[in-house]
Amino acid sequence: MWASAAPAALVATRFLRPRESCCRCRADSSSASNSIHAASRKKVVVVGAGWAGLASAHHLCKQGFEVTLLESGSSPAEEIGVKGFWRPYRNLFSAIDELGLQPFTKWTSSALYSQEGMEVKFPIFKDLTQLPTPLGALLYPEFVNLPLVDRLASVPLISAVIDFDNTDTAWRKYDKMTSRELFKQYGCSERLFQKVFEPMLHVGLFAPAEQCSAAATLAMLDYYILSHQQNFDAVWCRGTIQEKIFLPWLESMRLEGLKFCENKSVTEFIVDEDTGCVSGLVCGEEIYKADAIILAVGISTLQSTIRSSSVLQSRQEFLGVLNLATVDVVSVKLWFDRKVKIPNAANICSGFDDLISWTLLDLNSIYDEYQDEQATVLEVEIYCATQLLALKDEQIVAKVVAYLSDCIKDFKEAIVVQQNIVKHAKSATHFFPGWKFWIVGSYKHMMRSSTTFPNLFVAGDWILNRHGSWSKEKAYVTGLEVANRVVDYLGEGEFAKIIAVEEDEAHFDALRSLNRRFVEIRSQLPVFEYFL
Repeated sequence: MWASAAPAALVATRFLRPRESCCRCRADSSSASNSIHAASRKKVVVVGAGWAGLASAHHLCKQGFEVTLLESGSSPAEEIGVKGFWRPYRNLFSAIDELGLQPFTKWTSSALYSQEGMEVKFPIFKDLTQLPTPLGALLYPEFVNLPLVDRLASVPLISAVIDFDNTDTAWRKYDKMTSRELFKQYGCSERLFQKVFEPMLHVGLFAPAEQCSAAATLAMLDYYILSHQQNFDAVWCRGTIQEKIFLPWLESMRLEGLKFCENKSVTEFIVDEDTGCVSGLVCGEEIYKADAIILAVGISTLQSTIRSSSVLQSRQEFLGVLNLATVDVVSVKLWFDRKVKIPNAANICSGFDDLISWTLLDLNSIYDEYQDEQATVLEVEIYCATQLLALKDEQIVAKVVAYLSDCIKDFKEAIVVQQNIVKHAKSATHFFPGWKFWIVGSYKHMMRSSTTFPNLFVAGDWILNRHGSWSKEKAYVTGLEVANRVVDYLGEGEFAKIIAVEEDEAHFDALRSLNRRFVEIRSQLPVFEYFL
């Protein structure tokens, strides 16, 4: 890939290229297994150095393409959002093993706090006798203030999880209601909802239940909690993800020929009018020519690009992205003057201010560099934190210390000696629901990985796919999926192997099959449906 100076008037210009440069072909098996000759290597530009972009760039570099990775910052950015690595992240664990990295802690227990203190302690499920799902999730956690009768009130929700099979039909059906409506409809007790489900949803989906799609709720609950007992087990990175994973990963790709360009923001695209393909992109006064382009960026970044690009504005699929929403996140790292015992390394906290939930990580237990510290170092990440963005750092710290003191009483006497506050405006995906009959949910506006430009693809945790994963695992998987689309489009290289989500347990699979059959029969009997 190469960059050259471009006059300002070039932004809206469409360049002509020979037709054959964008025509689609398919390599035979022998050519796919050989390395691509350096003189004729196809050029691929990947925009965004997060999980999706790094996954795409990594695989395409291995296939011998000339890959340029553009990042708006000076290096791959630290991840925003829940930073654990859960057991079902099979593709991520496989990739990190392939890189020869060992960045993780052991499997850790976790807890959920309210203003009254600890509400639930979650064990390491893999260490316990395996029960048919969802019995382990109901029986093994230590519920401090929640009677068994309330826990059993969650059982009817299993029928919605079974009905939600990650198909387009299921997403459209449940995207019409809020998470709160879902739990009410299926008889969840108010105590169970307030003490357990509401804070978990707020942290997992970054917004209160009244503002979250029931479809996204069911997808998340199925993936992390209800499909397999061990799925809620997590490990944590023993330092920042940027330091322990992203930077070594980037360096390994540089050794394979990757060109990494920092501080680059895409402002426009160049289209070959003869073929309809995107032949390059513009970053300020530079042009990057490409045979294929991957946009692996978050919603707010893509929205900014769309607003500046007449090319993207010409396509409805991109205009729809402007209807999507994001959530503000505030990260607070604190050093105290003494050691305060935090019983669990990872914690969910809720019930302090309306619309705020947050995670609490004991960095003394997680990060290598703080294990020998004589005082407590912790990190709090607050979601749906719009009301905090206008506050000064000292005001945010005062609020966080007050929250911590409600959870763990010993923080009342502790004094903050150092702080680091980072405000991430519009940084996390908001899976918002439809409202009644006049506003559709976020699902309708989310994109698929292929676009109406034959050689332009998109990836990220908000992209529609049917893999069934979530969060950073989904971002990584979509990165591999679009890399495979590039391989297919350019007709060179091998497809990346994508590990499927673990199959349902036998009884869950049987129930889902029975439910699908029931839905098929009901759809063929309109009179029967009327009486239902």
